[in-house]
Amino acid sequence: MVKYFRGLKVSLVILLNSLFPFSQVSAIKVHLPENIPEQSLSQMQLQPDIEKLEPKAPTLHPSYELSFSDTKQSKTSFVQKLNLVTSVENDAKCELGCENEITSVSELSDIHPTDWVYTALQSLLDRYGLSADKKFDGNRSLTRYEFAAVISAAINSINKQIALNSQNITQEDLKLLQRLQTEFATELDNLQRRVELLEQRSPGELNQFSTTTKLTGEVLFAVIGVEDKENDNDNNITLGSRVRLNLNTSFTGKDNLRVRLQSSNLPRLDRVTGTDMARLAFQGSDNHQVRVSGLDYSFLISKDLRVLIPVVGGDLADFTDPLNTYISGSSRGAISRFGQRNPIYRQGGGAGLGLSYEISDAFEFEVGFIASDVDDPEVGFNKADYGAIAQLTLEPAQDIEFGLTYIYSYNNVNTGTGSERANDPFDDESEAIVANTFGLQSTIKLNPNITVGGWVGYTRATATDLENNPTANIFNWAFTLALPDFGSEGSLAGFIIGQPPKVTSNDFTVGNSKYQDSDTSLHLEAFYRLQASKNLGITFGVLMITNPEHNSNNDSIYVGTVRTTFRF
Repeated sequence: MVKYFRGLKVSLVILLNSLFPFSQVSAIKVHLPENIPEQSLSQMQLQPDIEKLEPKAPTLHPSYELSFSDTKQSKTSFVQKLNLVTSVENDAKCELGCENEITSVSELSDIHPTDWVYTALQSLLDRYGLSADKKFDGNRSLTRYEFAAVISAAINSINKQIALNSQNITQEDLKLLQRLQTEFATELDNLQRRVELLEQRSPGELNQFSTTTKLTGEVLFAVIGVEDKENDNDNNITLGSRVRLNLNTSFTGKDNLRVRLQSSNLPRLDRVTGTDMARLAFQGSDNHQVRVSGLDYSFLISKDLRVLIPVVGGDLADFTDPLNTYISGSSRGAISRFGQRNPIYRQGGGAGLGLSYEISDAFEFEVGFIASDVDDPEVGFNKADYGAIAQLTLEPAQDIEFGLTYIYSYNNVNTGTGSERANDPFDDESEAIVANTFGLQSTIKLNPNITVGGWVGYTRATATDLENNPTANIFNWAFTLALPDFGSEGSLAGFIIGQPPKVTSNDFTVGNSKYQDSDTSLHLEAFYRLQASKNLGITFGVLMITNPEHNSNNDSIYVGTVRTTFRF
């Protein structure tokens, strides 16, 4: 029984120091009433007694009637408590790992939802009104230190119930909590030692935090072959590469600063084929000069509201979900630029601001604004080309998602995926093109190994600086099929068929002819990514464009590639 109360003391120390500054609390003691027979110990209830330090402002009230819920600090969210213990766990391994009696956390097994301690604690949380956060949702494992933090939260909840009415707590639940404390006595003891170490630090040290930066990298090699008789590019073979390094830094645990460094030397096939329809997802060359290709900062205002601030290399797709999960990646998905996602998401790039709000499990609303050349004093936000997006994503059933998208853009109809007319429907005569664009995207997971999807996109572009304000209508569509784990675990087969952006009608004329596409091109693509190991994937892909530039007089274009991707 003494061991039981010793464990309780440890838990309360952890809890109070997560709720109040470390300098305010020196110790927590659980007192047994005097002269209680041994056989009555099992009837004892949890009632902590808080001791004060020497006068320091602010200090805790010595009375137990000052419950934890009376303090502002007690509003610390459940997930913040877990993050605190995770940080303590990492520090403890450094400062306490030298002691022989303490086992390294890496040597301890995680707590799984199927373990008895998990289900037992979950039942306590449910009975005493402590809502479990996403980290304790019954679907994921926790480290033993994280689990010990949840035990502390449970003790806090039970003590509140005792303060209100001691009859609310059953002896069976007290015995169950004792078993949990005994099971995790080592973790609770180690956490208490860490608290004592923190209390010995100066106030300046306690106010400091250490940022954590994670480095990930990717190296891509691609052998590319093109057959284009129209431009005498028959059986040309090239070899290119791209290197990316991503630095992700979190200052609070709820934010992320991403810096992407890139160096590449990959051929742009549109320059040799004469059409953007042949562009690849991973092409682009800077002659292997290292540059910052991406810089953005995101953070949570609440668990449902996220803010994204792209500074370099942002686009509209960063603010929303294009609903093309398996195929959208340039190094692991589709080989073509068109096949990655609905081209309407490419109406804008640069710097901006976006918000994502999860209305419920079935609805998410996202908005964003992005503009180019805002770092140029002669342009700025006032004169920059821009795009603004709003999307409502619906999940009416598990594994079924739809996205309804609206985009308003200025001088940004060029998506780099369609015909020359679709990219510039007014033949370079207008410098003020306003476009209203509508999109519908969907993805349906039929089973773990088959996912179908697709999109349609419609743009109505108007040249506001030309006589009579001519209007052009641009349309594209695609159907996708993804087969994850095809052939082997982690591998992926993908198929894409669609129509690249096409000007279907136009008020603008050149000579006596309307400036629109007369025929229809088809985009036919197939690829297979063989996941050779955790860090190595090899993609074999072929691409065929019929009637390039939506012109039946042009011969079909064929592209083949072998893309090798190393990730670390």
